[in-house]
Amino acid sequence: MIWESFKLSLLVVTFATAIVGVLGLAFAFLLAKRDFWGKELLDACLTMPLVLPPTVTGYYLIVLLGRRGLIGEFLYETIGWTFVFTWQGAVIAAVVVALPLMIKAARASIESVNPDYETASYTLGKSELETFFRITLPLARRGIIAGLVLSFARALGEFGATLMIAGNIPGRTQTMPLAIYEAVASGDDRRAQILALILTAISILAVYLTNKISRSNVYG
Repeated sequence: MIWESFKLSLLVVTFATAIVGVLGLAFAFLLAKRDFWGKELLDACLTMPLVLPPTVTGYYLIVLLGRRGLIGEFLYETIGWTFVFTWQGAVIAAVVVALPLMIKAARASIESVNPDYETASYTLGKSELETFFRITLPLARRGIIAGLVLSFARALGEFGATLMIAGNIPGRTQTMPLAIYEAVASGDDRRAQILALILTAISILAVYLTNKISRSNVYG
């Protein structure tokens, strides 16, 4: 039972971190390098999962992706598939709650890059995309990596939103946090302790790596 929830958590968090990395970097670049109407509103909306109760975030996911949701109903009627009570739903929940951490870290790191370097690249005839990958991204890499590490840890520990949209089905959607909840509710203290220690160790490692990367970013 412990191994099943551990494997499922790794599957969910791997997909979630990959999606967060791509989306977070795109949104971070947009917010750091572009001025447009509604920019701060977009930033506020993307940050909301950090301050909303996880169950509220999960409720919004159901409204959006449930079988009768704004998007979910179309998917269900078109291809007969739904995110509800699936591990893919757990991935979506993990992405939503972890994305703000990636955006905040990556945006701050991108904004800290000296714009003179980017201007020099444009002067040499490089495109904005090439400049981003050859100049901005390497110089901002430590902050971006730190954001990925924190997002990984947050996705791994996600509970409330996952429970709302994916449920708590052993072997299908029961990630480690959900397995801990079930173990405590059923009085299986040993399983709860083992899972809690695994999550605690991973969280400590994530914070340690983030701090180390951040110090390296400041002191070179």
